[in-house]
Order: sequence, then C-alpha cells, then structure tokens
Amino acid sequence: MNSVANPLLDFSGLPRFPEIRPEYVTPAIERLLADNRELVENLVADDAAPEWENFVGVLEDAHERLGRAWGQVSHLNSVMNSPELREVYNANLPLVTAYYAELSQNLGLFEKYRCLRGAAIFEHFSAEQKRIVENELRDFRLGGAELPDSDKARFKAIQEELSALSAKYEENLLDATNAFALYVENEGELNGIPADDMQAAREAAVEDGKSGWKFTLRAPSWLPLMQYADNRTLRQRMYREYVTRASEFGKPEWDNTPLIGQILKLRREAASLLGFANYAEVSLVTKMAESPGQVMNFLNELAVRAKPYAERDLAELRSFARDSLGLEQLETWDVAYASEKLRVARYAFSDNEVKQYFPESQVLPGMFELVEKLYGLSIKPAQAPVWHSDVRFFSIRDRQGALIGQFYVDLYARASKRGGAWMDEAVTRRRKHDAFQIPVAYLNCNFAPPLGDKPALFTHDEVITLFHEFGHGLHHLLTCAEELGVSGINGVEWDAVELPSQFMENFCWEWEVVKQLSRHVDSGEALPRTLFDKMLAAKNFQSGMQTVRQLELALFDMHLHYDFDPTGGKSPLALLDEVRAKVAVLFPPDYNRFPNNFSHIFAGGYAAGYFSYKWAEVLSADAYSLFEENGVLNPEIGHRFWSEILGVGGSRPALESFIAFRGREPNIDALLRHNGMS
Repeated sequence: MNSVANPLLDFSGLPRFPEIRPEYVTPAIERLLADNRELVENLVADDAAPEWENFVGVLEDAHERLGRAWGQVSHLNSVMNSPELREVYNANLPLVTAYYAELSQNLGLFEKYRCLRGAAIFEHFSAEQKRIVENELRDFRLGGAELPDSDKARFKAIQEELSALSAKYEENLLDATNAFALYVENEGELNGIPADDMQAAREAAVEDGKSGWKFTLRAPSWLPLMQYADNRTLRQRMYREYVTRASEFGKPEWDNTPLIGQILKLRREAASLLGFANYAEVSLVTKMAESPGQVMNFLNELAVRAKPYAERDLAELRSFARDSLGLEQLETWDVAYASEKLRVARYAFSDNEVKQYFPESQVLPGMFELVEKLYGLSIKPAQAPVWHSDVRFFSIRDRQGALIGQFYVDLYARASKRGGAWMDEAVTRRRKHDAFQIPVAYLNCNFAPPLGDKPALFTHDEVITLFHEFGHGLHHLLTCAEELGVSGINGVEWDAVELPSQFMENFCWEWEVVKQLSRHVDSGEALPRTLFDKMLAAKNFQSGMQTVRQLELALFDMHLHYDFDPTGGKSPLALLDEVRAKVAVLFPPDYNRFPNNFSHIFAGGYAAGYFSYKWAEVLSADAYSLFEENGVLNPEIGHRFWSEILGVGGSRPALESFIAFRGREPNIDALLRHNGMS
C-alpha cells in the first residue's frame, strides 16, 4: 500500500485510479491550492532577482502537482462519470478556475517574469526556457494582468463563469444522450441492420431486463442504424432524437440554448476588457493564423474549390436515391443510408464487410508495428492501476531498451463516458535533476465493445480515428523537450496540434500498412487486395460533401466569435443558416439544433479554433507527401519527422518546425490531391 493516504496527492508514480474516491477530491485540491497560494506569495515577496531555478522551476513544480491531481479528477469525470464524482468536480472546478484566473492577473509574478526577460541571464537560457518565459508574458497579458483593478475582478468572474457554463453544457449533452433509449420488439422493423449490431442491441436490451432490441444515441448504436436500417420512419425518429439533444425539445434543465448565449456574451466581454475587437482575435494570439480575416480567406478559398465537388456528390446521391431506392426527396435522415447503398453499388463493398477484417486484436498490434518501424521503437503491454476493466496499458521503449513513454487505451463506449475520441496527458516529460520524467498519455475512443467471444470490430473510419488519437499520443510521448512548458503538446500553437494526428491518418490508406492491420475475424485471412483497391477507389467518395461540412462548422465557429453580436436579434441558429447558404449543399430540417451539441467550441477548447482541423490538414498532407516521395515506411524520413516535428514540442514556432522538416513553407496542393479535388 502506498504511504500517501490521499491518492490524488501521490506524485511518485502512475495515478492510483482504483483508490480515487469522490471524498478525496476536495481535501486534495484545497490543500494544493493553499500550498500554491502560499508559494506564490513568498515568490512575489522575495527580493532576490528571479532566476530559472529559484522562480520558474519552483512554480512549474507546484503547478505540475495541481495539474496532475486535477487532471486525474477531470479524466475520471469524462470516462467514469457518476452523480457523486460530478458533484465534487463541479464544486472544485470554480476553485481551480479562480486560482488560475488570480495567477494570470498577479502583477507581482508578471513583474518577476518581465525582470527575468530583461536580465542578462536570459541570454544564457536554453531556447526552451526563453520560449516559456515569452509564452508566460503573453499569457499574463491574455489573463488580464495589465487591466486596472476595477476590470480585473470582472475579468476573473467571467473566467469562472465560463468554466462552469462549459462544464454544464457538456453535462447536459451527456445526460440528454443517455436519457433516450428505443426498444424495438418487432425484428421486421430492423431489416438491413448488420448481425453484429443487432446482437449488440439485443444484449443491451437483455442488460435492462427487456425483450427485443435496444438502440441509443451513443455512436456505436446510432450510426449503424442510420447507415443500414431500411426502415425510413425509424431512421427519421432516431435522426430527430439525435439532432435535438440538449435543446428546447427535451427537458428544460438540459437545454443548452441559454448557455450558448451566455458563453458568447461572456467571451465577447472578456475580449473587450483585454482591448480586442472580438473573441476570435484573442483566440488567434496563441495560433499560427494571424487574423480572423486570414482564416476566413483560407476557409472561403477552400470552399470555392470544394463546393463544385460537393454539388456533384449530392447530385449523384439524389439521382441514385431516386432511381435505385425510390426516394423522390432525399432527406437528411436518408443521407447515410443512401450513401452506403451507393458505395456498395459503385464500389461493390460495404462498411460492414470491411469491418470484419479489422478486429481490435489485429488493428492495435498492426498500428504499433507501423510506429515501431517508422521510429525504431518497441511497444509492449505493461501493468498499471486502471479506472475500468476495459482499459489497457502499454510502454514504449527505444532501441536501447530505455523506457520513453507509457499510455492507457480506453476504446469502448459506455454510459459514464463522454462521446467522441480524445487524447489527454497524464504525466508530461521534463528533466528532473539528472533524470527525465516519463510521459504518460490517455487514449480514449467510443467504439462498440467486443461481443461474446469475438474481439471488437472496427470500421475503417474507426481505424482512422484510432490512428488520429495515437498521432496526438505520439506528439505527447515522443517529445524530446526538457522543460514542462514546451514538452509534448504544451506550447504548440492550437492550429498545429492536429498536424501529428492527421498525419497518422494517411497510413490507413497504404497497402503495406493495411495488410498488417487486417485479418478476417472468422477466417483469419488478410484483407484481399481487391477489396483494398475498392476502398482506395472509394477513398474520396463524397469528399466534396465532407469538406464543405467541415468548412460550414469552421466558418460558423469563426463568425460566432468574430462578427456575430450575441446581444442582437439574430440567433446562432440563424447565423448557421446564413453560413450554410454560402458553403453547404445539404440543408437539415428546421428542428435541427446542431449548436446545442457542438461541444468542440462550447466545452472543448476549440472556440474560434475549429478551423484548426483544416489548417493542420494542409500541414499534415504536405508533410506526408515527403514520405510519399521517399517511401512511406522510410525510417530515415520517420526519424526526421520525429526530430523536427514530434520531438520539439512547443520549443519553437510550428511553422519553423514544418520548414525544418519539409524544407519549405506548406502549400495546399497535397491536401487537394489527397481529397481528389486537384
């Protein structure tokens, strides 16, 4: 048994997840906040000239302890949500937010950093240390340190309120998603749905003590129904339930509409206090993109290129739906269904057929093998305390056998877990005296769990999602940085953070890689080359429609935070309709409440930053083209990618890292080529 009674206060090794109970949270957070406040007070009062060791280093130590403790609580709140945990999380969230808001306004600390920046010793700092000091000065300004006292209190209150509203938005969405279940008694109503999805629905019903089949709004249940169910009325019902989550059509206490208005007003007010014209300008201070205008031009230019392809995609789909499926009017709840039927007709394969070739027992080792080849690493299962029996743990070692990283993998959907897929950091690499702290990551997805004695099966899209998140994980785990503030994804511009993740997706389309990832769940045979060629031919199937959908969301987000007035007469929904009129080809029914479940921008850190996906896709496609030119499994290029992109973390501007790797500035050609739009 570990000697530290409260597991959240034990920083000697890996988190002690099975021992963490809700009653430990408040004492741990209160103690760490008190310790940190006392330290900050002493540092500000100290007359000695600030240096790295006596000032920045001790602050980083203190903030790492708080970050690790609170990070474990936040992580559990996302993956093992319970009423008790939610209650203590929400009780402590304002305390943690208030502390960081106070910190960013502390003029004494700000002055110390300014002194450090102007001192002669600054010139002797490493590049990493210099970057951290510059980032801190920038963040003090963004945190309101230079505001008059009368505005500081208001700015701090805004930060606390925004934090609480975002948490509530996410909770409403989780609760609304979990609240709905549809039990179908008549098997005839479920024609078309694949056998393994039917089995999962049957088992879900049995678990609830019901007969028939249970369907929910969680992705592994909802998506196959929308894609395969012949029953159009059922698809329409499930579509409506999904797109009206956390809106006025459900429980009033779960309606995110008022929260959206409050969040936008508060962000705008915060930007105004800091002297910015809008929140988008604030958001871009920490990104590669220089101005909202530049982002708008980028998105609109891409829209001009993509829209003709999107219109062609939709015309083909409508024509097919009318002639082959008897659907005179293609509705939004028909799109996934008709698209799957068209893909089968045109390319002679279905998503479900492909899925049988991607059992988890083959995909995970195959993905690890790719990374081992590219970077000369070894990835093996390891032991660690976990939060759920489904979670697995792995270690990464270099050629010499030295441990360089560890990570948890939590792949399956469950009621206590928020939707989507994400990577987060548990422990960050940094130099500690003469040794290095080993980085640890969380990789989370929401795939369907195994059924019976068979392993979990992934669609090819899910394989791509897994590769995407592992790309983020490698960015965190393979860092060579020595200082916490620029290690892994820390200090990396937000619109460059997606570069390593989207880069990894490209390998899912390489035969040399895919044949290692695939084995039929029953026969054990590898994916036939003929089927892979069909998948490749279908790779850009509807890429025009998919591109304009991403652009629609990115433009909506940017307009919301740039030139939309949240106090005016127009609603965010009306703004979204205006954006769609310019770039979209598909228009949903009036009851669609997409903003109410757009958690990326209202609860996930992507506010005025959703464009980052497309921005980074330009970088990732262009970076990957160097592999295409030199052999996709070329370890020499792999090592260069590691040393110039993954390894440097936030120690230099992302554009410099890209140029160091690619030998020139990025261009859009590779992205258009990869999407079949060149």
